[in-house]
Amino acid sequence: MRIISGNFKNKKLNFPKSLKTRPLKDNVKENIFNIIEHSNKIDVKIKNSQVLDLYAGIGSFGLECISRGAKRISFVEDDKVALTNLKMNIVSLNVEKQTSIYSLNIVNFFKDIKSLGKFDIVFLDPPYKNNDFHNFLEILKENFLSKKHIVLIHREKNSDNNVIKKFSIVENKIYGRSEIFFLRLF
Repeated sequence: MRIISGNFKNKKLNFPKSLKTRPLKDNVKENIFNIIEHSNKIDVKIKNSQVLDLYAGIGSFGLECISRGAKRISFVEDDKVALTNLKMNIVSLNVEKQTSIYSLNIVNFFKDIKSLGKFDIVFLDPPYKNNDFHNFLEILKENFLSKKHIVLIHREKNSDNNVIKKFSIVENKIYGRSEIFFLRLF
């Protein structure tokens, strides 16, 4: 597990070796960033962006964004082991001033936090068995997204993704077991 590109290229990230955390594989992460940067269907750039990393785990996605020039990252994670590793990764990269951690489950985050400003990029990487993440897409749409935005959802390719399909899918890619949806919510 490492940072792929940018200021922290090849920096190793701490991650727990448990079955609870499913890290975003480097090749999938690299493809996601290539699509964000080079697709003519996506008008959001990472540089100077505001990023919300939901189900953040060890922060691999958000920290990659910082390495590539994102302005600020808000991480939401409630697993204690993942949080410990996320905090260690933030300290090891010395990016505490560019990050915020919300140690809440997603339900409580959206119940307690009404707005943090507008985000350009939102990444959701819920556990594959979690199917209620889609309940938060409407809340994101109403309160958390900038006019130009992209919402990325990482799912298992054979999971029921019918709810996602009611939104505007900009890109949809499959990498092994992973399926990535790039959405515009308005």
